[in-house]
Parts: sequence; structure tokens; C-alpha cells
Amino acid sequence: MGILEKSIKNKVVIVTGGTRGIGFSTVKSFLENGAKVALCGSREETVNKALEQLKEINSDFEVLGFSTDLLNIEDIKKMMDEVENKWGKIDVLINNAGISDNVSIYDQDDKHFENVIDINVQAVFNCSKIAAEKMKKNNYGVILNTSSIVSINGQKSGVGYPTSKFAVNGLTKSLARELGTDGIRVNAIAPGIIATDMVAALDQNMIKAMAANVPVGRLGEAEDIANAFLFLASDMASYISGAILSVDGATVI
Repeated sequence: MGILEKSIKNKVVIVTGGTRGIGFSTVKSFLENGAKVALCGSREETVNKALEQLKEINSDFEVLGFSTDLLNIEDIKKMMDEVENKWGKIDVLINNAGISDNVSIYDQDDKHFENVIDINVQAVFNCSKIAAEKMKKNNYGVILNTSSIVSINGQKSGVGYPTSKFAVNGLTKSLARELGTDGIRVNAIAPGIIATDMVAALDQNMIKAMAANVPVGRLGEAEDIANAFLFLASDMASYISGAILSVDGATVI
């Protein structure tokens, strides 16, 4: 057993947005390294589908599933209480749930921007608050957030998404300073262009063109982000807090 697996084994991990893409890959990677994982999704049917897929991979995985409203504090408390009652603690929270945005400011209705900020920022704050309260009791915890490459340079259309990820970066750095004395580390990962289902559905020539603009010569895989989460959650990263780790193949957009 390697150093990474030793420090992940038996950790209790919550992953929001854990039913597909980066989230699902992250759940799978933590389970494969011996963690106990609670995955959260927005809909019961997608949560159940993810649980079925994981059980097909390994029926011995210790995994729970929740369809939790991340904008409802009481719903989050209920979910985290169930996790704590089942496994006795919460070691790691991965705030991965979020929505993208490419709608021009000229075409947005009154609620569009607010909805993006709610899901991508308010939900991160809500989950971090409840998890931190529980982690503080054990003087130990790790909170990891999904940011984005566009949190650095913005994007051409859909102002809500980069705005929300700039906010996630600020939340990450500020919470790292506030919660450090309680034994809680807080970091974020800023993925580049990742070959998710959405990207895979594009024309192959478009995908090749996107990959050609990445200095390492390929698009990122969901597993690349999952591996970064594993590292930051492990004891190997015990002196890393307040960092925004770019996992983007040196891409500049």
C-alpha cells in the first residue's frame, strides 16, 4: 500500500456533483483508494444510476447517495448528519457541483446571473459552513473546491460562470486563513479543458483543434482532476492550504 492510499483509506468523503464527469471520477478514485464516500446529485434518478454503476465496479465499495438541495441549509445538515451517524466523522468535503454559462449578457433574463451565482458560490458556502462546523470538533478536515481555468482570465461570453469561479477562489483563500487554526485545510482545483461527456459530443475535428492548443498535446481527462483531488485530500498535502491548483496542461485561453 502506497503513501497516498494509506492516507486516504477509511477517510470519510462527501462529493457534491458526484453523479457524472469529474465528480463521478473523483468518487470512484477515492473509493478505489479505500475511502468511504457520500455522493450528492441534484436528482434522485441520477444518484441511483451512479450508485448502480459503482456497485457494478466493486460491490464492496462503501458508498452512500443523496439528492440534496445545496441551497437549503437544513437539507445539507440532514445529509451530513446521516453521513456522520453512519461513519462517525466527515474528513473531506469536495464542492464539485456547479453549472456552466455561455449566454451573452444581452440575452440573459433577470434571474440568469443570480442562478449561476447561487449554484456555483452560495452552495459552496453552504456546504463548507456545515462541514467546517463538524470538522472543527475533530480539529481535522479538508475542503476542496472546483474552480476553473476561466477564473484567471475570464471567458468571451457567459459572464456568470467566470464571476462565480473568481468568487470560489476568494472563498477558498479566505476560508483557508480562517479555518486553519481549527485543523482544516481549504484548496481549489482549476481544471482546464476536460474531455467530459459534453466535450465528447462535439465534432472530432473541433476536439482535435482544442487539443492542438494545449501545450501538453491533449485534453484533460476527468481522472486527471480526480488525481489532483486525491493528492490535496491526502496527508502528502498537509502543508498546502489556500492554493488554487491549475490542472490544465499549461493552457492559456
